[in-house]
Amino acid sequence: MTTQEPAADTGAVVTYEVRGPVAVVTVNRPQYTNAQNSKVTYALDAAFVRATDDDDVKVIVLAGNGKHFSGGHDIGTPGRDIDETFDRRAVIWWDHVGRPGLDGRFARESEVYLGMCRRWREIPKPMIAMVQGACIAGGLMLAWSCDFIIASDDAFFSDPVVRMGIPGVEYFAHPWVMNPRAAKEFLYTGDRFPAWRAHQLGMVNHVVPRAELADFVFAMAGRIAAMPRLGLALTKKAVNQIEDIQGLRTGMDAAFGLHHAAHAHNAEVGTDSLGGLDAKAMARTNKQAAGEAVAGEAVAGEAVAGEAVAGEAVAGEAVAGEAVAGEAVAGEAVAGEAVAGEAVAGEAVAGEAVAGEAVAGEAVAGEAVAGEAVAGEAVAGEAVAGEAVAGEAVAGEAVAG
Repeated sequence: MTTQEPAADTGAVVTYEVRGPVAVVTVNRPQYTNAQNSKVTYALDAAFVRATDDDDVKVIVLAGNGKHFSGGHDIGTPGRDIDETFDRRAVIWWDHVGRPGLDGRFARESEVYLGMCRRWREIPKPMIAMVQGACIAGGLMLAWSCDFIIASDDAFFSDPVVRMGIPGVEYFAHPWVMNPRAAKEFLYTGDRFPAWRAHQLGMVNHVVPRAELADFVFAMAGRIAAMPRLGLALTKKAVNQIEDIQGLRTGMDAAFGLHHAAHAHNAEVGTDSLGGLDAKAMARTNKQAAGEAVAGEAVAGEAVAGEAVAGEAVAGEAVAGEAVAGEAVAGEAVAGEAVAGEAVAGEAVAGEAVAGEAVAGEAVAGEAVAGEAVAGEAVAGEAVAGEAVAGEAVAGEAVAG
């Protein structure tokens, strides 16, 4: 199979394509790191309904067009549509538009964030998130709604909204998609977790080289599509029900209330519900957390945090291009001699061994790969995968807050 990328930019915020038994649903705002506004949310929902109703579609692939999967919720682009009314589909609640404080925010976020992600989790067809580049905050919610996450070796995951005083995104699956201690580190620090660590924790199914991502995803989708449709649907339902028995749904309800308590506190003691961190301020805060040497003007400075944060500067060359997701991070520096040396990040890490059992097994993820020397401070530390490379600067939680 030749490598097939997600659909090109057609002007629609979400594109839909059928490839044999696989429907490909692609978020299509690459100039804004695929930040999610309400138009994106409802377009995704329509595409998922279309795929569910098509008897010829057996598997759904969720993708993001461009260099990043998704920089999160749209809190700073020209297309932000928080004050627009849409037909509600996920929950029965009043229209949020024009309502102050919690009266409006709780209504909107119950629908477009928590409600929609829960709705998508119950789609009776297997869903695969194909993740490259940034998957931040609201982007996590999209990926976590899927059954599989298959990531490129330059992908990273982050939920830094604690910087706004908020305890994680609305679809609070953190302690279920990774272990609770890892979830606390993920949330307390706001650090990015590179794809290899997300795989190690069980959040990601497979990690493959960026150039091989689409081939791998569609090969996996084809294998799943060969199974009986009803058998797949019932298997998915069984696993989801067990997660809910273990507390996933009630845990999310509890965390959702705390999320809104944090917004209300911010508004009561400060100037707004985001703790004073609009798109520009959030990017500047991420720059300070990452340190001047890495997240300087070119990555998280005014160019990114201004007009920007979710605009060309975030999704373009300055943030996700050569310096962050290009040669320096996912190319020679990370997969080559600089980070893991020829033995680890050559054929073994960037090749088949990364996506195979060897990555999480003793040989690759044991002493040699995940030990102190390779994936410890040198790889996942400040220099490569820590604040230094992506900071939260890549899509800034300016986009994803």
